Amino acid sequence: QVQLEESGGGSVQSGGSLRLACTSGHGNRVLDCMGWFRQAPGREREGVAVVRRDDTPDYGDSVKGRFSISRDNTKTTMYLQMNGLRPEDTATYYCAARWGWPSCTLLEADYPYWGQGTQVTVSS
Repeated sequence: QVQLEESGGGSVQSGGSLRLACTSGHGNRVLDCMGWFRQAPGREREGVAVVRRDDTPDYGDSVKGRFSISRDNTKTTMYLQMNGLRPEDTATYYCAARWGWPSCTLLEADYPYWGQGTQVTVSS
């Protein structure tokens, strides 16, 4: 079983920045897809950003130009650099992962492994 743990959430003012991190279990083979999803109260969980095995990223339309996803050299830790944060970015952010894909999606149903989430709050 793949275990994922998020960190780096917090409370910031509008226009501020945060950097989230997600660590995967030690000793596991490299995951083909890792990504970030978020869910705000009363809204569906949405894909924020994903990165595939070869480090090619993809982003949801609402965060393009503001957020960037990356992985460390071992490909076991994933980051989400969030700049220009807005109140509408307030949500619980979840790390997700899967194996078996030559490409990665921003669809929740495609990911079997999930972290517990980390809260991001942006005040106006």
